[in-house]
Amino acid sequence: MRPDAQPQRILTVSELTLLVRDRLEQGFPEVWIEGEVSTLRSPASGHLYCTLKDAQCQIRTVLFRSQAQRLRFALREGLQVVVRGRLTVYEPRGEYQVVLDYLEPKGVGALQLALEQLKEKLAREGLFDESRKRPLPFLPRRVGLVTSLSGAAIRDMLVVLGRRCPSLDVLICPVPVQGEGAAPKIAAAIRTLSASGQVDVMIVGRGGGSMEDLWCFNEEVVVRAIAASRVPVVSAVGHEIDVTLADFAADYRAPTPSAAAEAVAPVLADLVRAVADFRVRLERVMETRLVLIRNHVDAARQVVSRLLLPVQRQAQRLDDLSNRLGRSFQALLAKLGRRWLTVHHGLGLASPVGLVRATLVLVPQYMKRLEQRVCSRLALRRQTVTSLVGALDGLSPLAILARGYSIVQTVPEGTVIRRADQVAVGDEVSAKLASGRLRCVVREALPDS
Repeated sequence: MRPDAQPQRILTVSELTLLVRDRLEQGFPEVWIEGEVSTLRSPASGHLYCTLKDAQCQIRTVLFRSQAQRLRFALREGLQVVVRGRLTVYEPRGEYQVVLDYLEPKGVGALQLALEQLKEKLAREGLFDESRKRPLPFLPRRVGLVTSLSGAAIRDMLVVLGRRCPSLDVLICPVPVQGEGAAPKIAAAIRTLSASGQVDVMIVGRGGGSMEDLWCFNEEVVVRAIAASRVPVVSAVGHEIDVTLADFAADYRAPTPSAAAEAVAPVLADLVRAVADFRVRLERVMETRLVLIRNHVDAARQVVSRLLLPVQRQAQRLDDLSNRLGRSFQALLAKLGRRWLTVHHGLGLASPVGLVRATLVLVPQYMKRLEQRVCSRLALRRQTVTSLVGALDGLSPLAILARGYSIVQTVPEGTVIRRADQVAVGDEVSAKLASGRLRCVVREALPDS
């Protein structure tokens, strides 16, 4: 190193990164970039991270939450976009990136893309199915209007409703029909009218305008409120060429607010004329029917007059038969009454009641005689039993033992000894007494002399 040479400044990584960041931010305060979205990430923080790429290169980008919430369409991978932002460096990784301030799809407007995405989503849910469309009431009692009080649309609708059906009640629910916050208010008004039960049909709409002016009728909250309404909804947004998602969800789509009023309100004068025509036609039909009925009645009267005489003859014969039947029935009843009296008298004579009463007098005598016979037989039986018991006692071995006798048996065989020669001197014998036993030894056996 030369003596006059200045020492080189040694930078830390952080210092070098900050220098590069400052140079980039000063040199590229605003850049417009065109590319394809890839590696899209949407963490819980609400920020959007993605990479913009072309055929050769790529660059990281970030869209912070405050800007991401303003997107009217859903960002997805593979989408060609044009973005505006500022070039900077993310210090922790030392990578340069673009912080986005604006993003729109290439070749199609952001609103149009958002509209197509939301339409596809709601169509999959069935909110636009024709099967759920309801017919408009023929003669509603009250019509609800969800629109702005300051627009020409409400004046047109009121004029048409008043001209076509002056007796029709109108319930107006004023709401803003464009700008930020208009969609939630429109949806709330639709839900309020639907839940109130005071209208039979409602018209939701406004006059013409740009796509941005009509955008609140493309909002998801409005479309879902229309689809959930309890009463039929007529969509009348803009002119005939204007189409919004509210038109797809409504039960009937009118090209203009005036056409919507014509759709829900019949011409009262036409109805009155129609009723009058129906009355005249009904009167003519009734007159014709009455003439035919009179002719039928006259013809029937003639037929009845021809049949009346035979019927009268049969009626007279019926009276005769009825009288004869009555007399026969009375005679039969009298005959049966006489027979009944005869049978009743005979039954009285043959009644067993007298015989039973006479027999009942003898019953106590028979009972007393039976009791005496039974007592005599019992006394005789008792005497017989007593004699038999005495005889049995005399023959009982126990009675013999009680008189002083005993039964001698060999030991241990238990053989009864009847003769002296059945035992020998020294044999052990057993003597059974009236009470108890004796064990004895033979001292001497003496035969009878």
